[in-house]
Amino acid sequence: MQPVILKDLENKPKGLLMKSYTLLEIADKADVSQKFLEREIASGNLQGERVNNKWCVSGVSFRKWRRKRSLSKSKSNQIQQTLWEIAVDDQNNSKKSKKDDVVEWIDISKDWNRKDFKKEYSYLDLFSGAGGISLGFEMAGLKGVAAVEIMESAVDTHKTNFDHPVVSGDICKDSTKKILYEIVDKKENCGVDIIAGGFPCQGFSMSGYRVVNDKRNNLYEEMLDIVSNLNPKFIVMENVVGLRTMLGGKVEEKIIQDYKEIGYKVNVTELCSADYHTPQLRNRVIFIGNRLGKANYYPRPLLDKDRYLTTKDAIENLMRHPDDTEFNHVVTRHNEDMKKRLSEVEEGKSLYKNYADAWKKCPWDKPSCTIKENHGGVNIHPRLPRVLTAREMARIQSFPDNFLFRGTKKWQLVQIGNAVPPFLAKAIGLALRKSLESESKTQSC
Repeated sequence: MQPVILKDLENKPKGLLMKSYTLLEIADKADVSQKFLEREIASGNLQGERVNNKWCVSGVSFRKWRRKRSLSKSKSNQIQQTLWEIAVDDQNNSKKSKKDDVVEWIDISKDWNRKDFKKEYSYLDLFSGAGGISLGFEMAGLKGVAAVEIMESAVDTHKTNFDHPVVSGDICKDSTKKILYEIVDKKENCGVDIIAGGFPCQGFSMSGYRVVNDKRNNLYEEMLDIVSNLNPKFIVMENVVGLRTMLGGKVEEKIIQDYKEIGYKVNVTELCSADYHTPQLRNRVIFIGNRLGKANYYPRPLLDKDRYLTTKDAIENLMRHPDDTEFNHVVTRHNEDMKKRLSEVEEGKSLYKNYADAWKKCPWDKPSCTIKENHGGVNIHPRLPRVLTAREMARIQSFPDNFLFRGTKKWQLVQIGNAVPPFLAKAIGLALRKSLESESKTQSC
């Protein structure tokens, strides 16, 4: 029996309309993006259901949706021109939104290779994931008091690579916070100097729904609650650039105002990981605040664009590396047809024309595009007909080879894709040290 072609569904008997289709199949046939379809489902315009954690749409639902839209191809293209598609080029977005930022830059170049720091300043890492912020802060000579994380495999990864305790649980629950507070209470000296949090970005992401009432958007309020209770000297928050444009900038303003009300002066700007020895063009919005009346220093870029590290620099010597599970380097086995398709993708382009957010081929002689794990589609190797391994992704994120990721390969990819690049965190940590060191010893406690 020949497969049913979606464009012919309206002329088929009702029995055939019981077949379900993936969003990728519908996106390909209807010439729209999967993200657009997800938004249609979220808004109720398209009826779909989750099967094995993937959206499926029946032929009946597809037909009703297509009739309801009743739009010309040109109007359809106009609808697809949403913010996430406009914002594919993070560099251009940075130039537009950074111009009004009030930033005090500080030179960290002399401290970049230092190994002799006294670990007199402490931090908490909330929403820690695998530990990108923790690792960077450790490199900057800061001392971890604790981390909080809900993903089981990320907790295991954190425990494998750090000495400080990890609170495993939902940060929204009082029981989780109680454990965290008990750990801090046992710490000697002056409490916690820094609380950092890369709160989950899915609700804010330009590649997501951008639904303002997404409950994940309010997780920063849980961090606010912890900050108000522990009263650290400095706070650091990291998120995607898309946060800055939500509600015309009102979301960013609310975050700044909320922290002002509990005594913190907050500055915000965007940093690019490639500026700090990371072979990846990954832009993130960084909030830094303090209650001491001190400057919120940001790390001055260490590299000019013509000196950026490249994908080749990071992963070339792994091209013939044998599979090694413990090293997190296990090659995905694609069939011959997929290999051919992957080999034909141009650098900087995606395998799927309507899904530019994943299955994207990294450039070889330039910094990588943003590393992410998205709905099973990861970045494509620039020279080999396959997707990147977890270890290759980790190198592009600036994780060292002795940093080991736990969990199945799927969850390793999720952890790496969600992580703050450690070198970016290191640069921020070094800038924080400059601020803390400017404080007199008599005011340190």
